[in-house]
Amino acid sequence: MATPNRHGPIVEIQQLRKSYGSNEVLKGIDLQVAPGEVIAIIGKSGSGKSTLLRCINGLEEFQSGALSVDGQPLLHGNAAAMRELRQHVGMIFQSFNLFPHLSVGKNVMLAPGLVKKTDPTAGEAKARQLLVRVGLGEKFDAFPDQLSGGQMQRVAIARALAMAPSVLLCDEITSALDPELVGEVLRVVESLAVEGMTLLMVTHEMSFARKVSNRVIFMHQGRVHEMGPPAELFGRPQTPELQQFLASITD
Repeated sequence: MATPNRHGPIVEIQQLRKSYGSNEVLKGIDLQVAPGEVIAIIGKSGSGKSTLLRCINGLEEFQSGALSVDGQPLLHGNAAAMRELRQHVGMIFQSFNLFPHLSVGKNVMLAPGLVKKTDPTAGEAKARQLLVRVGLGEKFDAFPDQLSGGQMQRVAIARALAMAPSVLLCDEITSALDPELVGEVLRVVESLAVEGMTLLMVTHEMSFARKVSNRVIFMHQGRVHEMGPPAELFGRPQTPELQQFLASITD
């Protein structure tokens, strides 16, 4: 695995454009993310937020522009380059996507075993350690259907961390949860931010974005419309679009 270039950005995006047929969803995105930076991405549904995350981890193919993570360029036609990139990028989705037939511990161990050929004993020790980290040390042998939504999402976080990613992408990871379970997941994400994990998160939790992010990006109609420190973006929105968006949300 390439040694990360700690002097430059860990994520670098230049003039990224993505269309579905004639519908251009991303209209020339430029973004640089420093190692250890926490970025919250906000905006209305359909503004391109989730598509941007899915481009960063290679789930969506973009039409033009350039994207690299940890010095690894994203090259869709090159299977080896895509495998390499995905080892640098972890992603957590709205739906937990756990394998129902595998125990919690086996869900966390699966990718390192398959991709990195991690020794099973070492893999189990790592999985147990990560489950303790997300507050689920006692659930190693439980199955997903025995867990609450908040617990399943914390297992999904442990599973993403098992690959030791350079960057963690979080796509509305609390939107499928009952309100009383949101806090337990956000506390885990906040602890990762404090520990220096590079995070890009699409979120509707404005108070959380304000609290943990270094920068907030407001996306509007496929573009980065405003970007800045949370106090500035929430306190002094510069455009009518952001003012209107913030007024429409109660947090």
